[in-house]
Amino acid sequence: MIEVRFTRLRPQAIEPRYMTEHAAGMDLHAALSEEVCLEPGCRALIPTGLAMEIPAGYEGQVRPRSGLALKKGVALVNAPGTIDADYRGEIGVIVINHGQEKVVIEPGDRIAQLIIAPVVRSRLVEISELASSGRGAGGFGHTGVNGKQ
Repeated sequence: MIEVRFTRLRPQAIEPRYMTEHAAGMDLHAALSEEVCLEPGCRALIPTGLAMEIPAGYEGQVRPRSGLALKKGVALVNAPGTIDADYRGEIGVIVINHGQEKVVIEPGDRIAQLIIAPVVRSRLVEISELASSGRGAGGFGHTGVNGKQ
């Protein structure tokens, strides 16, 4: 287990926490002073009121909550969002309403989850030709869709 330090930037900020014993992500809460109404197709930046000191070699991944996606059509525009280890500003969550009805986000609502994950950095090496593979350049459904080729 690693230690991640955080500070509250807003009085209404709620400490993230794991909701079950084996949960991969901690819930992030909306640090709002008033509700935000999201009409269908609209997006908004929701503050969490938190800043974190993520250790070098790790990142924070901000991911959607499946319950919000299923029940209300709320997703994250840039999922997963990345919080770099050297970022010290407020964590914000960019939400979008993919549903057909207005969604209201209340102060304190759980809006996303945060996963702390290791990062592997790479060194790029430019070469004139890539090694061949069985797949080659096939992509974007080249193996078929819905189990059919």
